[in-house]
Amino acid sequence: MKKLYTTKATSKGGREGTVSTEDGLFEASMALPKEMGGSGKGNNPEQFFAAGYAACFNSALHNVAASKKVKLPEGTTVSATVSVGPRDDGGGFGIEAELTVSIPGIDRAEGEELAHAAHIVCPYSHALRVNYEVPVSLAD
Repeated sequence: MKKLYTTKATSKGGREGTVSTEDGLFEASMALPKEMGGSGKGNNPEQFFAAGYAACFNSALHNVAASKKVKLPEGTTVSATVSVGPRDDGGGFGIEAELTVSIPGIDRAEGEELAHAAHIVCPYSHALRVNYEVPVSLAD
């Protein structure tokens, strides 16, 4: 893959710490959700995943629509629902995502066609659809 953009974020303290990007434009306090036994007084990785996926899919939807000469209404939204929990194999945790697309004023069949095409284009959707082995290494 030809890389068009690369970013780097660093976590200190995991789910009870902070996360920031190397360019200094993003920093957040992290907290374990109440549903998982934490304080819930901070953000969590699932919120960031949901926000990124929703934004990315919405962009993919707009790109697909533009390529088909369809103007999406201003009220077009994408919501991503992200869940985390223990895997059935007992080997750790898994993550699941579900998308809800709202395109007011567009015929349902056309909306479904656009959403399906965006699901092919969106890199988040692609990453969840294929088994990609993420390289893990220790820093020098």
